[in-house]
Amino acid sequence: MDLNAVQAVLKPRARDELALAPGDVCLAGGTWLFSEPQPAARRLIDLSRLGWAPLELGEAGLTIAATCTVANLDGLELPADWRAGWLVRECCRAFLASFKIWNMATVGGNICLGLPAGPMTSLASALEGEALIWGADGAERRMPVAAFVRGPLDVGLAPGEVLRAIEIPARALRRTAAFRRASLTPLGRSGVLLIGTQDAEGFHLTVTASTRHPVVLAFDHLPGGDELAARLGAAIPDALYYDDIHGRPDWRRHMTFLFAQEIRDELAGAAP
Repeated sequence: MDLNAVQAVLKPRARDELALAPGDVCLAGGTWLFSEPQPAARRLIDLSRLGWAPLELGEAGLTIAATCTVANLDGLELPADWRAGWLVRECCRAFLASFKIWNMATVGGNICLGLPAGPMTSLASALEGEALIWGADGAERRMPVAAFVRGPLDVGLAPGEVLRAIEIPARALRRTAAFRRASLTPLGRSGVLLIGTQDAEGFHLTVTASTRHPVVLAFDHLPGGDELAARLGAAIPDALYYDDIHGRPDWRRHMTFLFAQEIRDELAGAAP
């Protein structure tokens, strides 16, 4: 970031002090914000003084504040009947980052970047997470994280809006789950990350990292291999596969189809 261009750092302590103007940039952990130039930034809005509880557990599910750090989330103890709870730790470890990053990087920051390899996007999309968004006029709205993330650096925030939290329903956390991830190097960024979940109401497959935005396939039954492959092919055109130094689109497509079948086969042997 070009700190010479920043004219002020604001530290709101209440919602009525949180008013964003053009050129304002929200600061949570700052691990990406300070990693490269931000020439359009004029003011930093430090969210750390708002006092949001990092994590809240209840009968309805789990609420993760946008300012919750990866380290806090990774250390969370979840109820035993939340069978998909182990995905939290698995996705935290998909960061492959040092403890310094874990202690600063935030769940909301990772999701708001919209990067395909963002593991918090993978986690929230697979568990039917909803983004709680605060509007500039005091209003609130919600939208699925799978729809909130539209592509790299492109998310569903209108001017003046702030991501307040991610809400994950308990019903999603009670499902049986399977996880697959691949990268080109042992400690590389995710090139493909798929999560499958299943309960008595059906089967869900979430594709991230290999595509520009999350893709969620929902079935009211466990599909056969051919049916699953056909749905994948229809839902993900070739142009949607991401292309960067962490994986070519043809490799990402191949691994997506391979992992989808592995997840289907794993969950076929699990009780809903």
